[in-house]
Amino acid sequence: MASHDGALPLTGKIALVTGAGRGLGRAFAERLASLGADVAIHGMRENGPAEYGEGTTLTAVAEAVATDHGVRTIRVLGDLTRGDDIERIVETTSRSLGPIDILVHNAGGDIAAAGGKPNPNDAVGIREEDVRAVLDRNLLSTILTCQAVARGMMERRSGRIVTIGSVAAFKGRTQGSIYAVAKAGMTHYTRCLADQLRPYDINVNCIAPGDTRTGRFMGTRSVDQTRLAETGTLDRIATVDEVARVVEVFAGPLGAFVSGQVLRVDGGGQCWPG
Repeated sequence: MASHDGALPLTGKIALVTGAGRGLGRAFAERLASLGADVAIHGMRENGPAEYGEGTTLTAVAEAVATDHGVRTIRVLGDLTRGDDIERIVETTSRSLGPIDILVHNAGGDIAAAGGKPNPNDAVGIREEDVRAVLDRNLLSTILTCQAVARGMMERRSGRIVTIGSVAAFKGRTQGSIYAVAKAGMTHYTRCLADQLRPYDINVNCIAPGDTRTGRFMGTRSVDQTRLAETGTLDRIATVDEVARVVEVFAGPLGAFVSGQVLRVDGGGQCWPG
């Protein structure tokens, strides 16, 4: 999708992608880089990409994205439930690459305080420490990261913010209930942020993926093999590229007049309001 003068549509733009060492986050970073953006690739741990066999280190991921797409990248480490870490990430990105034009807040997950999925993981039995961990990792991190990046965008009166939610936000469920609540909260925070930032000409949108073929998804679930087809049916598990294409729309020229929206990417698995 080149512009009329031959330049890539995001050439000169600076993007921060959180949780970008593997899975969806890496696909988002790759997509934005392929469109010409320089990218700050965030992770909590340097060896995070190796956890599910999707890479070695965050540094190696950043180097690969730069080499493959001919853009500038940096890797930034930090805990997005801590405001001081987020401020350092934003400052490092701005100093190394430039002011942030695009934020894709992807970091999150249904992860217990001690790691892995909470157990029990239902609405009544989940432990308090796991409730706090899931809410902080998903909802609090979204609020704090968006706040830190939005301030600079408001000063410049431009920018794009894309949050990554989940179809879990739109349906009552026994298992993974606190994760669903956290994603519902971040979805509505996205709408509230879009309303506040509209006078500053900053677009804010949310993508809500369904089941998506990442290393973590495949490594933590029993997967129905009939749903692994990549084309030909809507009743299947999405590829990371199919979700990344929507990031391209919200972050690029095609999304210039779109804000405050929540778009499910689930092959129509949920076809009702929410």
